[in-house]
Amino acid sequence: MSDRVTVTVPPSDSAVRADRVVADAVGLSRSYVQRLIGEGRLTHRGQIVKSNTMLEPGASVELDIPEREVLRIEAEEMPLDIVYEDEDVLVIDKPSGLVTHPGPGHSSGTLVNALLARGGVEAYGNVAGDERPGIVHRLDRDTSGLIVIARNDKAQAALMAQLKARRVKKTYLALVHGSLPAEVGRIEAPIGRDLRQFGRMTVIAGGKAAITGYRVRERFAGWTLVEVDLHTGRTHQIRVHLASIGHPVAGDPVYATGTARRGPDGLDRLFLHSWHIEFASVSGDRIVRADAPLPAELERVLAGFREKRA
Repeated sequence: MSDRVTVTVPPSDSAVRADRVVADAVGLSRSYVQRLIGEGRLTHRGQIVKSNTMLEPGASVELDIPEREVLRIEAEEMPLDIVYEDEDVLVIDKPSGLVTHPGPGHSSGTLVNALLARGGVEAYGNVAGDERPGIVHRLDRDTSGLIVIARNDKAQAALMAQLKARRVKKTYLALVHGSLPAEVGRIEAPIGRDLRQFGRMTVIAGGKAAITGYRVRERFAGWTLVEVDLHTGRTHQIRVHLASIGHPVAGDPVYATGTARRGPDGLDRLFLHSWHIEFASVSGDRIVRADAPLPAELERVLAGFREKRA
């Protein structure tokens, strides 16, 4: 079953993007509306409309909204490494391999399932929806490290606003293939969906603005350990940007090939770790800072390099 909704562009002085006006009209998130549009569910006079189509005032479009799958999220006991906690937030050191929140294909075994076992859905903010209690931002499944969880609606809204305003400082550690030519660098390149390969992102004209900074921490034969600052938060941003300059993250099964994809001896996961985070407390009276040391399996890889160098 599905609903077909007609949206008429309100009077204005200029044309507006289809995804924006439809999302505002139907009360759904823009990302979800974009997904529906990508499936060909938005039409104008029988013709499929794209997300970036500019619609004139008074134009009417029809959106086919499918019945959404209801996820039943159960609490599951799992150990959580909490590195900071106050009345508003938790900062958790997430292990590699743990999915942040439930979605199609994985309704169990996620960080959210573990959070529910710790306090129940009422213990977290609900601003992001029932399927993402407390979630402020996410980490890729294969990335380890710090993730912030909101314990109430006020905290979740405040932290999401800080992220949108780029006031949250997030620094990662990554081992990349090859030797970066400069000690300090900045990558500014728009990121969007790869139209040729589903599930991948790529540097593409017309994509969303994305900025990544990096600093070399240590050099090894054929590899470089870098600190990476995220100035924006696009999907797979660090992995896409570093691969785009010819230095993909070690062990990356999506954006690396050959030696880079296999990684150095002893590596059996993506070498990307959310190491440091800073943000304003919800009360606004202090800066919260948290660190998560490299997991033992990544430290062992570096120790192997240093032994060979000694």
